[in-house]
This record gives sequence, structure tokens and C-alpha cells, in this order.
Amino acid sequence: MELGKISIGMGDRFAHQGVAQLRAIVKANQAGYDISPVWNKSNREHTYVHSHPADVRKEADDAVATLAFQGKYFVDADHINLSTVAPFVETSDFFTLDVAAFIGKPSPEAEIEKFVESCSAYVGKLVIPGIAQPIVVTRELIVEIASKFLAATEQAAEIYNYLVEQKGKGNFITEVSMDEVEEPQTPVYLFFILKMLADKGVPAQTIAPKFTGRFNKGVDYRGDLNQFAREFEEDILVIDYAIQQFGLPSELKLSVHSGSDKFSIYPIMASIIHKYNKGLHLKTAGTTWLEEVIGLALAGDDGLEMAKEIYAGSYNRREELCAPYADVIDIDPERLPSVEEVNSWTGEKLANTLRHIPGHPDYNSDFRQLIHVAYKVAAEKGEAYYAMLRKHSNIIGSCVEENIYERHLKRLLNL
Repeated sequence: MELGKISIGMGDRFAHQGVAQLRAIVKANQAGYDISPVWNKSNREHTYVHSHPADVRKEADDAVATLAFQGKYFVDADHINLSTVAPFVETSDFFTLDVAAFIGKPSPEAEIEKFVESCSAYVGKLVIPGIAQPIVVTRELIVEIASKFLAATEQAAEIYNYLVEQKGKGNFITEVSMDEVEEPQTPVYLFFILKMLADKGVPAQTIAPKFTGRFNKGVDYRGDLNQFAREFEEDILVIDYAIQQFGLPSELKLSVHSGSDKFSIYPIMASIIHKYNKGLHLKTAGTTWLEEVIGLALAGDDGLEMAKEIYAGSYNRREELCAPYADVIDIDPERLPSVEEVNSWTGEKLANTLRHIPGHPDYNSDFRQLIHVAYKVAAEKGEAYYAMLRKHSNIIGSCVEENIYERHLKRLLNL
């Protein structure tokens, strides 16, 4: 099973926007692309929303049938580990193996030594085709990398082997995720991580490293754009070399998590993948949920009232809602408007404050990040929230389609 060159991970917290999301993909494909949509939902999201992995499969299948979509599409068991993977096995065909929690965990000294010895050919000056300067590799550096990442790659192997037992080899896409950590993985780290995965028989088709800079949920990249460009390009060259050296799948490509709304780096990524004729997996996740709130605000009346209630609930529970996402949000409480102020807003004002239009005078990235993690508040409203989604489905669907196509795909693909 192969993913395809360009793939877009699309989250849909409440499973009502699959058709609108797919319309955006179809529009981009009509411009000459062959983008594979990947509907993703994590165990945490299922827990908050009281949904099940089978719901995501149904949403994807229904959207594909509705639009008679002919391309590849997938359902991602997002950020799973050994303790959470089982419920996803039957209905998912893409598995994001989240091993970030195992980075830095100790490994047996014998295992570290065995890996270090297997890397003896790379000690000295490692020449990666396309990277101008050779990378200086010492035995001490390999020991450091092994000490940090062997346990994480062992965990990836355990999850992968479990999936092979359950689904059969070759019947699913394997992604390895190491992004939700504080320290980035440099290109030389990535090279040896890929060797570990190959040694352990994990045929990763996408890998999500932690890049330098901040990839906060639902807002733009914050960091040195030149440094990101260097890392991204070198990672692609490292992957190419690792495929040749270690026998990894030829379609192995980078995956960018928390990739929605990173508008400043989209042209950089577009230029580099075009330069080397490479693929990319971009995970956009919660941006669709934000468009639901925007659509409700624009609908006015009961829709606007629902949007304001969601903000009030998130404002009053900020610390609780933000805690699980602490590594991927930065909210200044002083920049959050009061509940009373928001209750006085028009639907247009609320939508403009939430919608990510860089440079718009009303846009507030702190407001947007708080709503991003507040889907639990909407979930607790149960049928009342779902009723609003159905009632205002046309305007919400238009917002979802416009967001993915106009603000994401057009920027990423130079449409």
C-alpha cells in the first residue's frame, strides 16, 4: 500500500465536514495534482467527542461516495501507541506511531553498543549527496543519538509488528511521529533514526521529525525561516540517502505535523519539494473545527450564540483545556478578550477575530489558539452542537472548503 506523492491529513473533530473537505481536494486535483486525502483522528479526540474509529471510516467512505472521488484516500489512526492502537485496527489503513514519549528513555548498554558498532562506516565525515558540507560524525555523537532514540524506535517496532500481526504486512501506511517534543531532531539525527527504524524492520513511509521553531496549533510558524529552509532541504536529502543506504521504502517522505496555517513556510516547502521532485504529507488537523465555529458565527442568531457560548466555556476553563496541548500552543492570557466583550460582538467581528487572515486588523492568534483546543466544550453540548452543524451546514461547509483550498492548498502548491 502506497500513500502517493502529496497527501493531506484532515482532522474533523465532529465528523460532519468530510464532503466539504474533499471538495477542496477535488478542486486542487482538477488543477493537475493527485492529492491523497487522509482523514485523521486521535484517541484523545475520540475520548473528548465520544466517537469511535469506525465513525471516521464511515465519514471518509461517505464523502468519497458522495463526490465519486476516484483517487487514493486513507483513514489515519492518529498518534497511537501500544495502549491505544487496538480499537483502530479494523477501520484504519494509516497508522501514526507516536513514540515521542520514549525519546530519552534508557536502553540497555549492550543495545547501544551494538548500534554504535553497526554505524562504524559513518564515523568521520559523512557525505550526503546534495549537502555542501560533510557532516562530522564521531563515535560520541552516535552514542548520544542511540541513547536518545533507540527506545523510541524500539517502541515503533513493537507497534508496527503488532499491526502486521493484526492486518498483514503491506496492508497499511506506516508513519513514525517524533514531533511533540521540545528539542528538534537535526538532519544528522534523522539519518541515524532512520537507520534504527530500518534495523528494526519498520518500513516507514512518512516520518514526522521535530523541526526548529514553533509549530503551534492553528497559527503560523514562529522561527527563523532561513534555518527552517536549511533543515527541511537537508532532511529531504538525508531521507534520499537513507533510502539508498538502509533499504527503506522508496516513497518515504517528510510529514509536517501541526501543519495547518503555517503560511510563511508553505512557499519554502513548495519550492524544495518541487526542486527535488519529492512528496510531502501535511497534517492540518484542527483547522476544520475552527471553521465550524467561524461558520456558526457568520450564520448569526442561534449559530452566533453557540459560538459565543463555546468561547465563554473555553475562557473559563483555559488551563484545563490547554494542559494537554502545552507543547504546541502559546497563549498570552492578557490578549484574550473578556467574555463580556465577545458577547457584544457581531458574527462578522467574531469570525474575523478567529479566521486566520494574516494582517487582518481583527485577527487574534491567542483567541484562535484557545478556540482550537476548546472542541471539548462543544462536545459537551452534545446534540445541541450537532443540531447547529446540521442547521447551518451550507455556510459552515463553504468556510471549510474555502479554508483548505484557498488558504492551504493554493499556498502549498502554488495554485
